Amino acid sequence: MRARTIFDHAILAGGTIFMCGPLLSLFLSTTHGPGAVRERGLTLLPGDQFLTNYGALLSSQSGFMGDITALGMLWNSFLLGAGFAVAKVTLSLLAAYALAYFRIRFAGLIFWLLLLSLMLPLESRFLPTYGVIADLGLVNTRAGLILPLVASGIGTFFFRQFLRNVPDALLESARLDGAGPLRFLRDILVPISWPMAGALFLVTFVNGWNQYLWPVMVTTDEASYTVVRGLQFFGRSSLNGMMLACLAVLPPLLLLVFFQRQFIRGLFDGSH
Repeated sequence: MRARTIFDHAILAGGTIFMCGPLLSLFLSTTHGPGAVRERGLTLLPGDQFLTNYGALLSSQSGFMGDITALGMLWNSFLLGAGFAVAKVTLSLLAAYALAYFRIRFAGLIFWLLLLSLMLPLESRFLPTYGVIADLGLVNTRAGLILPLVASGIGTFFFRQFLRNVPDALLESARLDGAGPLRFLRDILVPISWPMAGALFLVTFVNGWNQYLWPVMVTTDEASYTVVRGLQFFGRSSLNGMMLACLAVLPPLLLLVFFQRQFIRGLFDGSH
């Protein structure tokens, strides 16, 4: 049994090194000067230029017009990811609540149409969506970045399946206490849905944070550049591009590390 445990942990350690090794090498290479990166490429040895390199990256003006900094790109990406996640979780919960607890005509058909939207790649909707956004005057706005990405059936699907497993006794007790639909949603369903909402928030935040094609289409102002667009601007092999790549991984990684238990709990056990 002990040998089996050691073997299992060795496999896990090897997999971790295999997956994290390239990122660690990338980070350590950014602690050297630009000349060292060009001459020697990636390395596993730490340098002494960490504060100098990253301080210059975060504070220096970037872009053709000098209207954005790396810190501004990180902030724009955070607003895109957080706004997308909050809006999607809220809309999905409300839609699932309506489908699960209200007598809606053709509710089953509506639900299957929502699932059908999962069959369409997001990129296939970009051109008509961009036309709508342009007509509404939302180009180069955060609303134009976030709102078109919110419409998806995956969140509604998960919340609907979750709510269908909620005991009917909770609904009956709420009715006996005189709770209306909004109070039942606020006081009972929202608290027990936190694990599921948290898991969906993490997934959609990372999805929004990593968006590339839609921000390229809907933003032309350099002040609206996200981190992923910054990677394209700096280039993958430059020192600034390598540092920005390391910073781009940090927020999703920290969220997953600090909330991994809630994430797993929301996905697998439902926490009723």
